[in-house]
Amino acid sequence: MKRLRIFLFIFCLSAALLVRPAALRAQQFALSEPADRTAELRAEVEFLCDSLCAGRGFGTVGAQAATLYLLRQLRDAGLRTTVQSFAAGGRVGHNVVAVTPGWFRRYIVVGAYFDGLGTLDGRIYPGADANASGVAALLALARELPAVCRGLVGVVFVAFDGHAADLAGAQAFLAQYRSVYPPVLMVNLDLLGSSLAPVSAARPDYLIALGGGPYRWALESAARGPRLDLTYDYYGSETFTEIFYRRVSDQRCFLEAGIPAVMFTSGITEHTNQVTDTPATLDYDLLSRRIDLISAWLRAQL
Repeated sequence: MKRLRIFLFIFCLSAALLVRPAALRAQQFALSEPADRTAELRAEVEFLCDSLCAGRGFGTVGAQAATLYLLRQLRDAGLRTTVQSFAAGGRVGHNVVAVTPGWFRRYIVVGAYFDGLGTLDGRIYPGADANASGVAALLALARELPAVCRGLVGVVFVAFDGHAADLAGAQAFLAQYRSVYPPVLMVNLDLLGSSLAPVSAARPDYLIALGGGPYRWALESAARGPRLDLTYDYYGSETFTEIFYRRVSDQRCFLEAGIPAVMFTSGITEHTNQVTDTPATLDYDLLSRRIDLISAWLRAQL
């Protein structure tokens, strides 16, 4: 009965989205013919930050709207898609899971959380960098990587819900799918759109790769094209590195399960978890270059 209620809720919301105002439909459909990847990234971030999604609070109608949008985008990328529903804190969340075509013995899990703070005291927290930027990167990689999966390693792309509910989405994914898609590596995309360099970066065009030490040679090779300043710690601090790598982001669940993980991020800024975290604050050219690096590195792992 519970599953039936979830299905009916999603069905009704899907029908509502189909008849929403023409301006919003045009905004969504404009993504089908982007001028370039940078324009596509901007359009995706703007959609996820739109009032329709209302900050994508966990268990809200806004998060449901984001779920359906991500499902469509990943399905249109030619991937096998499903929505995984789970309960946490008295609310229902939904992961969007998309798998490269074919059958593989091992998988790399590429994930990004999409839920945010939502609407608090009547104010929408858009969550452009946290974490619409990571989700936009996830979608870009989902369109580009499946074509190179011809060996023994496939890719599972997961848009995680429940980040704000103690990483409930990541936990639910591992509990249900670890044996179905045996992961050899988890790649987490968590805040990727800022150019406000932390103190550990020599230049503003940087990228932080927590847990990237074992892959350093391959990462440095991948950085030659986009020419990014790679760092492997968080703000040059062992304490911050430990906190953000092992405690507060979705790769934590994979590390606890003994699965290697790399977290790509541009770090927290003055806008993180504020109403000022809007699409206008992001550097989309830099975000695209970061995706280039991650894509090149992942190709070497497949």
